[in-house]
Amino acid sequence: MSAPDFPAAVLFDHDGTLVNSEPQWAVAKRAVAGRYGVGWSTEDDLATLGRTVPASARLMVERGAEGTVEAITAELGREVAASLTGEVPFLPGMRDLLAELERAGIPGAVVTNALTVVAEGTASGAPEVLRVVVSQEDVEHAKPHPEPYLLAARRLGVDPARCVAVEDSQTGAASAAAAGMPVVVVPGELPVEPAPGLVLVDAHTDVTLEFLRGLGPAV
Repeated sequence: MSAPDFPAAVLFDHDGTLVNSEPQWAVAKRAVAGRYGVGWSTEDDLATLGRTVPASARLMVERGAEGTVEAITAELGREVAASLTGEVPFLPGMRDLLAELERAGIPGAVVTNALTVVAEGTASGAPEVLRVVVSQEDVEHAKPHPEPYLLAARRLGVDPARCVAVEDSQTGAASAAAAGMPVVVVPGELPVEPAPGLVLVDAHTDVTLEFLRGLGPAV
């Protein structure tokens, strides 16, 4: 049975969950690594999936890139932000879900290990719904720590247990689950192992407001 007063908010991961930006990150990492004279492979994409952008920059520095982690991080962010100008590349079903949330007066947030400059571009595509952006720049402990999701709930003024998180990675799902909220896991680049508190779906389009209301605050 659905609960009309649940969820109080919906918190979305960014890359691969809300928008189709994983390809842009892959292209950006190769381009930036190439400019610094170091390699970057598909295996590196998978190894850094769901991790912070500085983690990718740090790997490049460890391979001999002559730059700081901070400078390379900023360069990666600029590269992706520039590639995402124009219409926001929402994944199938996500724009419809955001519209449902807006009609129901349910706020949303973007909670990401990516950079603010990238996530804010997406939030501007649905300003009445995506009221809060929490990036790895806003927290001391990034995902899989629960701090990003707890901070987003606090900024929205909502009990974390009354929120639902939507994620596509093991790192992000662990973060949201540790924050005490049910987690809907959409298909991502790598499979997410089933665990208590996680609800795995077959497609992004499966995530509707009716579906979320059917979860209730305890999964």
